[in-house]
Amino acid sequence: MPPVTTTMNDEQRKRNIRLGLILGTVALVFFIGFIARMMLLGG
Repeated sequence: MPPVTTTMNDEQRKRNIRLGLILGTVALVFFIGFIARMMLLGG
């Protein structure tokens, strides 16, 4: 396996991890907002 492929894989992995963290954070914020709304509305 050439070093260039390894470097590309490392960069891709970093991008995937960052994207996953961003999407996970957005989902978490929406989930917390949904729970808070349910608690505030007494539902």
